[in-house]
Amino acid sequence: MRFQPFQLFLVLLSGVVLLFIIGPLVGMFVSTSPADVFESSKDPEVQRSIGLTLWVSMAATLVFALGGIPLAYLLARKEFPLKRLVMGIIDLPIVIPHSAAGIAVLGFVSRDSYLGQLGSFIGLDFVGAPAGIALAMAFVSIPFLVNSARDGFLAVPARLEQAALNLGASPMRVFFTISLPLAWRNVVSGLILMFARGMSEFGAVVIVAYHPMITPVLIWERFGAFGLSYARPVAVIFIAVSLVFFILLRMLSRPRKDA
Repeated sequence: MRFQPFQLFLVLLSGVVLLFIIGPLVGMFVSTSPADVFESSKDPEVQRSIGLTLWVSMAATLVFALGGIPLAYLLARKEFPLKRLVMGIIDLPIVIPHSAAGIAVLGFVSRDSYLGQLGSFIGLDFVGAPAGIALAMAFVSIPFLVNSARDGFLAVPARLEQAALNLGASPMRVFFTISLPLAWRNVVSGLILMFARGMSEFGAVVIVAYHPMITPVLIWERFGAFGLSYARPVAVIFIAVSLVFFILLRMLSRPRKDA
């Protein structure tokens, strides 16, 4: 394959970016001995933190998908006053500092807030509890789901939905039999991105719930208390687990080839 000089220049710049991404990760894996990784993998605290991180992030993704996907559909199909403002609000958690996001969520779920009082009334705590972790994860990650799903619904021809409505199908049936099936790849991609982003969150979670520790918080705690040599094996394990889950989810969402 022959490249023109400009194409070679593009390849060079692309290689620099890829090296910037791969280099630190490879360096971390190379600098960590298998014995340290194996020893950390047997640590009950590490196992608990990884398990907590995975299931809370998954729960937050599934619960907030119940509202995030309909919101994405409305943004794709309906015009209404202040629509651009709503879209800007959805993107806001991406651009604000995550420590500020944690403070905002903490004020929303603290025991003095209406939501915190309601939770206490029914026996549900948010601060220092998995429910609070889930809310912090969802706050910073739900824009990825909404934006991806919205793009998927925008790609569905509106004339197909209108034809089904003209034939007597209800809006609910049109959504579940036409819109959602045709946009499912973007919806699933959004779910995966939301799950992955929530799983990696640190700044917002550490303010809402330092304990119980999710893995990003545990990595930071060990780095601050014991140094790089103690934090790095946990980081390697968490990256490996995250990569395995990400690959599995991508494989499950891959379209099947016709036989």
